[in-house]
Amino acid sequence: MSVNITFLGGTGTVTGSKYLVEHAGQRLLVDCGLFQGYKQLRLRNRRPLPFEPRHLGAVLLTHAHLDHSGYLPLLAKEGFHGKVWATPATRDLAAILLPDSGHIQEEDAAFANRHGFSKHAPALPLYTEEDARRSLKLLHTVPMQQDFEPLPGWRARFTGAGHILGAASVLLQVGGRRILFSGDLGRPDDLLMKPPEAAPAADTVLIESTYGDREHPKEDVVAELGPALARVAARGGTAVVPVFAVGRAQALLHAIAELKARHAIPPSLPIYLDSPMAIHTTELFQHHLGEHRLDAAQCRAMGHAAHFTVTPDQSRAIAMNHGPKVVLAASGMATGGRVLHHLAQYLGDHRHMVILTGYQAPGTRGATLAAGGTHLRLHGQDIPVRAEVVQLQSASAHADAGQLMAWLRTLPSRPHQVFVVHGDPEASDALRLRIEKELRWPAMVPEHGATWPA
Repeated sequence: MSVNITFLGGTGTVTGSKYLVEHAGQRLLVDCGLFQGYKQLRLRNRRPLPFEPRHLGAVLLTHAHLDHSGYLPLLAKEGFHGKVWATPATRDLAAILLPDSGHIQEEDAAFANRHGFSKHAPALPLYTEEDARRSLKLLHTVPMQQDFEPLPGWRARFTGAGHILGAASVLLQVGGRRILFSGDLGRPDDLLMKPPEAAPAADTVLIESTYGDREHPKEDVVAELGPALARVAARGGTAVVPVFAVGRAQALLHAIAELKARHAIPPSLPIYLDSPMAIHTTELFQHHLGEHRLDAAQCRAMGHAAHFTVTPDQSRAIAMNHGPKVVLAASGMATGGRVLHHLAQYLGDHRHMVILTGYQAPGTRGATLAAGGTHLRLHGQDIPVRAEVVQLQSASAHADAGQLMAWLRTLPSRPHQVFVVHGDPEASDALRLRIEKELRWPAMVPEHGATWPA
């Protein structure tokens, strides 16, 4: 009997990763992500899946970022009751990310209803914080490099992918086939995370392609961030830094601690980490020593690099500090969360700065800023963009094109098929061409909703 893969997300876009694997009447989902960015992508989150969630056997999570895990509460709400397999650190991060995602959706819906700018009456969240907490009960953990049985007769194993805490590639063995899902691969020179482990042998490989058409600059984030922060501090402005609460926030805190220690920026420059989720994630680095590059002392320094603002009142009070300061707040593409209020406060003044710290998916507010947009839609209003916008090129936690190719070259033998996924069309096709030209392996970019034999 054949093994088939249906590509239900993470194709033609970097969001919504979902790969349905079917064999002999059983089905399993690798990743369960939310679509983000353009409205037509976000609308997919509200469309029914092409299978009954209650008939799904299991879910494997490569890591906890919402574009890979954020649909899980809705899947459970719609009837899925099987096991969700993840590494211990992914479980710990999901326990932070998923309830926060539900909470933000509830807040955004309530705000839209109060101010009447939703096209739907009433605006409803995709799922609630309580839905997310219920879905966490389905999570079961397995350490890296340990075989387990997600379904009867199916074998799986997680291997380290770098990227963020707990991130893994997944080797799935079923029906005589070995299918390797790269997940999001980190960089060998990442500031925080260890390099991805070598790829195991596989017949079919799904490789991410977020940066499939680009190389990262040689400059590191410390060297790139320092001049921007020194510049905004010198003119008495505020730097608003939209950050991904998991990974990016911690890398920037570590970089800021290094810059202050070197006196590259004023040691007295106030830094605020305005994201409960990022605060809890920063604390997790202490609990997972050995999974990243930092020692205990560096984790403590990272934890003391900023004022942690937990409550909404503390968040609002940041604006009362009228001197130079840096505000790190989620979300990293400015799609929601507290960063929107800071952008509304500071975007209209040329003394201030917005620092974008990584990939900005098309259709997001971050992408609008990166493209030089003159206005930004916030809470139903168009806010003029007068602040300086800086986009860091070195802060990405994703492998670049050369590093993706290097990881593929660690495969012990030639795979029968490579599917290039999790990238915008240009990036995915560029990586496909490199694979075909340099490795002479068959590679293709699958379409959304397509089914192919593994």
